[in-house]
Amino acid sequence: MSALALAPAAATVPLDRAWLRRQVESLPAWPQAVADALLTLRRDDSSVEDCARHLARDPAITARILRLANSSFYGMAGRVATVHDAVILLGRRTLGTLLTTAAVSQQFGALKCPGFDFAAFWRHAFGTAIAAQALATELAEDDGLAFSAGLLHDIGRLALVAHVPAELAATLDLARADDLPLLRAEQQTLGIDHAQVGAMIAEHWQFPPLVVAAILGHHATGRAGAPGGGCDLTDLVQVADAITHALDLSAADDERVPDVELAVWERLRLPQAGYLRVFERTEQGVAALSQALAL
Repeated sequence: MSALALAPAAATVPLDRAWLRRQVESLPAWPQAVADALLTLRRDDSSVEDCARHLARDPAITARILRLANSSFYGMAGRVATVHDAVILLGRRTLGTLLTTAAVSQQFGALKCPGFDFAAFWRHAFGTAIAAQALATELAEDDGLAFSAGLLHDIGRLALVAHVPAELAATLDLARADDLPLLRAEQQTLGIDHAQVGAMIAEHWQFPPLVVAAILGHHATGRAGAPGGGCDLTDLVQVADAITHALDLSAADDERVPDVELAVWERLRLPQAGYLRVFERTEQGVAALSQALAL
């Protein structure tokens, strides 16, 4: 059974927020082997063997990491046979992003909801993660944090699928019938939106506060950005989300590009050549990871 495939409790529309928070808090904790391995990768005095020892406790995660590491996106097809190889060939930071990808995709197994395209969801999640990482690289920001925030930005949608599939299906129908942005349709029918639920999950999994804030605010308007007028992680995720929608990487029938305020684009101060590099890397990455995970 999926980590989130819990028996749905009775829910009201609008949803009872206290009930929904209890459902989120009942989720399994972030896999301990992954948490320990990520901490090990961040320590300068740790060894490759230390990381491999932690991951050996979770063979399913290890297998998924190796499949991702051997995707064409990383140019190592057929060369990564062990976690030790992955660290040596890809580096600690890249292995960290692979760990996060493997763990998040494993936590949410085969859920069902009429009208919800799971393959499209994951293609968009990977695209936003890669785009956010590429933007961060261009702007000399923390690309590992950007990848995690991009990957998790819509994770609240999966929690809604797991706990209130019928209500979410009705919300999807409303969005399509009335040509509404999904966030607005969720707010109208559920009284809460996927960004708020996603922030609850990120807090439960003890992700850094900046990641929680980026998930919560990835559709927010009127934000001031970082102190001093620069861009922050939420800006990166907003723009990465818009880029991924614009590139139509999810191949969804109801694809629409979310509005991003001009002030957000201006805070990034990225030249056209930088955006072109981000577009190219995002398209290549989604194609490779989707092939590796059979999406």
